[in-house]
This record gives sequence, structure tokens and C-alpha cells, in this order.
Amino acid sequence: MSSATAKKVVTVIPGDGIGPECVDATKRIIAASGAPIEWEEHHAGASVFRQGVASGVPMDTIESIHKTRCVLKGPLETPVGFGEKSANVTLRKLFETYANIRPARELPGITTPYSGRGIDLVVVRENVEDLYAGIEHMQTPGVAQCLKLISRKGCEKISRLAFEFARSEGRKSVACATKSNIMKLTEGMFKRTFEEVAKEYPDIESYHIIIDNCCHQLVKKPEQFDVIVTTNMNGDIMSDLTSALVGGLGFAPSANIGNDVAIFEAVHGSAPKYAGKNVINPTAVLLSGVMMLRHLGYFTQADAIEHAVLVTLESGKITRDIKGDNNGALGTVEYTDAVISNLGKLSAKWSVREHKPLKLPQVSKNPVFVTPKTRRVVGVDVFMESPLFPEQLGPSVETLLEGSGFKLKLIANRGTRVYPAGGNITDCNDQYRARCFAVAPDANVTDAQIMDVVNRIATKHSWAHIEKLQEFDGVMAFTKAQGED
Repeated sequence: MSSATAKKVVTVIPGDGIGPECVDATKRIIAASGAPIEWEEHHAGASVFRQGVASGVPMDTIESIHKTRCVLKGPLETPVGFGEKSANVTLRKLFETYANIRPARELPGITTPYSGRGIDLVVVRENVEDLYAGIEHMQTPGVAQCLKLISRKGCEKISRLAFEFARSEGRKSVACATKSNIMKLTEGMFKRTFEEVAKEYPDIESYHIIIDNCCHQLVKKPEQFDVIVTTNMNGDIMSDLTSALVGGLGFAPSANIGNDVAIFEAVHGSAPKYAGKNVINPTAVLLSGVMMLRHLGYFTQADAIEHAVLVTLESGKITRDIKGDNNGALGTVEYTDAVISNLGKLSAKWSVREHKPLKLPQVSKNPVFVTPKTRRVVGVDVFMESPLFPEQLGPSVETLLEGSGFKLKLIANRGTRVYPAGGNITDCNDQYRARCFAVAPDANVTDAQIMDVVNRIATKHSWAHIEKLQEFDGVMAFTKAQGED
């Protein structure tokens, strides 16, 4: 953290589309607040993709971030459904910004169906794991796979960060939202870790809620929530929902927080059709800049800007996304000027929450975070591509395993047992999973034995990948298929 007067160099990435206008507005207001920020401009996103940099993030930008440790970033354009990985995700993962903090607060002058209900909540989203690890494979020409990776270390870091963030803002409760009723190992690990960490924060109420019920409750009674911590994709979707409750993405700031680097950006995208027209609402990027100032220790300047935004909105001065084109809406530049003119003013009705420095959790960097006392491999799942129907494929695999010391327990298709037949109706595709267990009840299967199983199956059927079936401390470390006994 910086002192209130020490100058801090910050990497600024103007971004694509409307990004440069929003970032310029934010820089002007931060300068007017007296915050001693020196900007070091670098680039990422569409312009960099066009230069042939596959990540969308050039080396000079990476070097700048390594030096400054703090970034204000405009929205970046990413190809949808094809092409390169998201430059946004690349930046988050390169610098282990494992926490994405997204506040949603009712604001003056922004009328929504929830106006007057006092919404003031924060979604704390795990930011580098889950399905967003982006590990995908085509298992067959018609079946794609995405790996959902959840680590015990990642769960602990984000859970601790959620409680520390609640303390830093004087908040009273943290809810953990998961789909652990279905994904008992991945989302279940998140829930279990949260509940263990919660014991160390007795001053803060904690509870678990199923993610779909959480979304239901957010629409029904959003004012009941204070801080919600959740997994990566859940948090991405849910935080867009929460921004809609208070007026939309134009008012949705975010912070990507890591122990070494922090990146501040709006939740919204680059909206290229509005670029350069002086019509865009810069508030989301501006409030991201306010979060940045607090991260750097410039609490006085951050509070002054937030007060100025409240006064400006309260006076009815706002951009076209709220007022429309013909109702006295301000342009981006004019709105920026209005906020600057209101620096030093306080709203009579709207307050700014008192903030304390955020204490970042210190978690071991050791890659081995969990060490079981005992472990055993009991079998293997072999994922295969086959044009056969289950009643043909099952006997074939059973024949191939004869004399191997393994038996075929079942064949599943999209998580449902299809062999031996169980009376279910499953429209199979060409990707199957053969679950093979060692015949000896106390066997500890070796890699060589697993490869023998795979090689046997491969003489007749194409395999895509394998998964060991393990027990840790005597507990089964894999889930059963639907219909598996």
C-alpha cells in the first residue's frame, strides 16, 4: 500500500472499442482528485491479436505489469466461439489474480424495479480455475470436453479473501454459492473449504446456498445479501445479474486481486458500435478506478470521487444509457466534467462506506496442498470413441479384459450407465466411458497395469483419455455414474 502522498506508477491499458474513452474519463477524474498516479500506457486485445500475438498480450505489457504491479484496464475485444483465448482471461491467469470482486450498489438517479430497497452487495468470484481454466478437447468429432478444475488451495484463497474483504468494508455476512448438490467433488470442495475457513471468522455470519436458489433469491430479495463468494463461471454469470439489479453494466466495476498484482476493469465489454461517439457511460471504469485507489491506499481521493459520482447522479446528470437520446443526456466528456465539478461535495442522502486496507490471505505456495495419509488406485476409467451400441461394445470390452486382472463394471454415456442395461432410455453418442476395476479387492493398481488395460482396449477401440480411480484415506475419490450401484 502507498501513503496518501507517495506517487505510484500504474500500467494503463486503454482497451478496445469504448475503452479509450472510458479510461480517459477515469484518468482525468483521478488527476482532478489529487491522487498522485503516474500512468504507463501499454496495449492488449484486438490490436495486438491483429499483430499476430496469439495471447493478445505483448511482452512489453507483461513487463510493465511485472514492474508496476497495478493495472487500470479498458474492456478488451475477444473473438467469440473461435480463434484466440480471451486476453482478459490471459491477464488474470498470468498474474494469478485469483479473486474477482464485483460490487453492485443502488445509486441515486438510476431507477430500476428494485429502487429504494437498499441493494449493496459484492460478488467475490474465484478467478483462475473452474471451467475457465480453458482446458478443452474434442473427444470425438461430435463430442467436446471441458475440464472443470477446482483446487483445495484455490478454494482456501478465495474463501479467505471473501472474509477479509467483508472485514475491510465492515460487512456482516458472507454467503457461499455452489452447485455442490450435483458436483460433489468440485463444487463440493469449494463448499467444504469455505465452511472450514469460516470458523476462523466468528465475527462474520456465514452460510451456504445452492447457486440456482441464490440467483432466485437475488431476483426476489437481493437486499438480503452482503458478500457472495462463488466459483468462476457461476460468479461471472451471477455478477452480470447483480449489475442489472442496480442499473446495468454501465455501473458495474470490478477488481482482479492477487497477492502480487491487481487489475481493475469494468465488467462490461468493448461495445465497438458506440466507440468514438462521446455517448458512453464511463462510470463502471471510473468506479473500478476508485477500487484501484483504495487498493493503493489513496482512501481520501477514492472517497472524494465516489461522493462526486453520487452527487452527479443525484442531480440527474447522466449519460444516454439511462436517459435516452432526447432527454438531456450528457456525453461522456460532459459527464466527466460534471463529476470533476462535484469533487469535494457530499450528498445529503447517499453515503460512502468506510473502508479499511484489505488484508490479503497468505497461503502456502507449496504445490502439494493436501497430503492424504493413505492412497490407493482401484481401477481406471477409459474414455473411448466407438460407433457401436452399448449392447455390442460392452461384451467386446469384457472379452478384451479377460486374463488382465480387471473386470468391466459398466459403460457410461454422458454420465449415465448404458451397459449392463438398466431400463433407462439414453440416446447415445460415440463417446463412451468404460469403468474397469481390479478383480482383487485390496489391489493397489500400478501404472503398468493401467496401460495394459488401455492397450487391450486399443486393439479394438479408439481411446481418448483415461482417469485413475483412486481412494484417499479410504474415501472414494471419484463419482458414480447415474445408475451405478
